[in-house]
Amino acid sequence: MKALKQFSIPFTGLKLGKHSFDFEIDKSFFDAFEHSLVKDGTLKAEVELDRQETMLILSFHAKGTIKLNCDKCLSDFDQPIELEERQIVKFAEEAEDEIEDLEIMILPRKETAIDVSELIYEFITVAVPFINKCEQAGKTCDEQMLNTLDKLASGNEEQEEQNDDPRWEALKKLK
Repeated sequence: MKALKQFSIPFTGLKLGKHSFDFEIDKSFFDAFEHSLVKDGTLKAEVELDRQETMLILSFHAKGTIKLNCDKCLSDFDQPIELEERQIVKFAEEAEDEIEDLEIMILPRKETAIDVSELIYEFITVAVPFINKCEQAGKTCDEQMLNTLDKLASGNEEQEEQNDDPRWEALKKLK
């Protein structure tokens, strides 16, 4: 987790009011998270911390590109991404003060810093499209790969027809 040490914001010495922090996100950031959906990317994240007496309000803005695999042709492409998110951090004596709101996070009063790496990672991961296609980034899919996949798919259908068990023929006639 050494790569994520820079994402820790010490807030105890900060005056009340707004403070801005900038972070560079690259491959080492995503490598720090096991089984990460995103393997590589180049983003700039700005975190504005509004320190108040009883809470912190964090505003996140991240912009850049992430590398994704096309679900259609399997090639890599750069997906532009931009996000705006907000997180409220309240202080409590005990962790038993659970809040159901996902926008509110509880931090023990004895804490002196907040690690924003997991929050940034979650926001980026949620911003990844459900279906990834080259067209999203303005590119066309690899035609050679699509042709190869079509040939393999048609070959599998022929093999399935040839490998049919003769015992099922009677059931197919019932259609």
